[in-house]
Amino acid sequence: MFFKRIKTPGLAHLSYFIATNGVAIVVDPKRDIDEYLKLAIENNAQIKYVFETHRQEDFVIGSNELHEKTGAKIIGGRHPLFSHCDIQLEDGEFFKIEDLTFLSLSTPGHTPESFSYGVYLKDRDTCWGVFTGDTLFVGDTGRTDLSDPDKTSENAKLIYNSVRSKIANLGDQSLIFPAHGSGSVCGGAIADYDQTTIGYEKTYNPVFTMGEDEFTCHKVKERIPRPPYFSLMEKINYEGGWRIEQDLAKIKALSPEQFLEMSNKGIIIDTREPEAFASGHIPGSYNIWLDGLQVFGGWFCKKDTPVFLVLDRHDDLNTARLMLSRLGVGRIKAFLSGGIESVRNSGYNLESFGVIYPKELFHNKRNFEIFDVREITEFESGHIENSKHCFVGHLEDYLIKHRPPNKSIATICSVGHRGGIAASIFAKMGHKNVYNVLGGMKAWNSRGLPIQEGKETKGKREIKNIENVAQWGSTH
Repeated sequence: MFFKRIKTPGLAHLSYFIATNGVAIVVDPKRDIDEYLKLAIENNAQIKYVFETHRQEDFVIGSNELHEKTGAKIIGGRHPLFSHCDIQLEDGEFFKIEDLTFLSLSTPGHTPESFSYGVYLKDRDTCWGVFTGDTLFVGDTGRTDLSDPDKTSENAKLIYNSVRSKIANLGDQSLIFPAHGSGSVCGGAIADYDQTTIGYEKTYNPVFTMGEDEFTCHKVKERIPRPPYFSLMEKINYEGGWRIEQDLAKIKALSPEQFLEMSNKGIIIDTREPEAFASGHIPGSYNIWLDGLQVFGGWFCKKDTPVFLVLDRHDDLNTARLMLSRLGVGRIKAFLSGGIESVRNSGYNLESFGVIYPKELFHNKRNFEIFDVREITEFESGHIENSKHCFVGHLEDYLIKHRPPNKSIATICSVGHRGGIAASIFAKMGHKNVYNVLGGMKAWNSRGLPIQEGKETKGKREIKNIENVAQWGSTH
């Protein structure tokens, strides 16, 4: 048997390829399927089956395209949301493929239709591994607010019992193969490694170490942002996913004059690093770094939003196309030929904003309105005194309703990328004297600068000092 875990960077999506006796199986495929087709050729196998664990919320699945290209049958659980599948398995049903046997288990909680699949190898009664989808992650479980935020608590109880009464029964030796790894928005605290077993998870995963009531409270407190494109993903994936239709050859390369004229019909996304964007960019553009496109592209693009790209390198075009395609959003109309240098060399105006380093901000923070644009749990775990919190995905709507005081603006995140998006939004909306904190809170903490932990409740800040500002003297 050949087995491979395939990780999609940025999305932290995990899919799986298995080949045995000339038959190949793909579990939770991504939209761009070439890697699976290549693996099948290399292993002298034909892709005959595609397993789905649940509707995916953060990317378009490749089930239908694999079916069209290879004739593979799509397999899911016995639930109406798996109606597009060729084969629907009952809870507890065994399904044999060559020398492998799959046990289908209904494991709701993350979504109502979630299924997991235990895998048994030839002539063995012991479960080898289990494809858990987003029910059980390494160190975590899937978020429980997606199907209905008002049922977060109810769904937490469902996922708790799904794991403990279904998956746990497969045995401590069973390897766990989830659909996402660290960095995914489908879980709150997924561990930063991908290999684990049920037995190891029992030693530290909250679903095993907490009682049901404590675990339920734990899930209710997660408060993970829900990107607006999730609803679109659900609709697309109810149908087994859509093919990638954007033809790379049809994306136009535009001169600066053409680009500046035509981009008024859509949005400009500049995929350079925050430092480069800050030094000079086209007015009104968003700064979404290349690897961040397949998450944050979905916050600022709808399904058919015309997108005009500014790239660091021409080779980045196909990467950008794939990343937006995986979300099913944005239609790339053109890119800027020659990059930002072509605009500069043609004499057109560029805008810029500042960057600032942690120590400099610390000594001058009274002159700044600091916006922390991380997720709320990141903010509460430690932030700069008197900083405001607004998650970057909600910042544009916030600024429509609230105008910051007449101060310089400093945006901060974990390392600077989300801060770059936020700074570009402030600039796009006409705010002057904007600064992105390079290195973010990671650099701030590395310098030993003071932070506070806590939250804002009903306008009153509830904060606990965990560093003493007074320790800062001339030696710093």
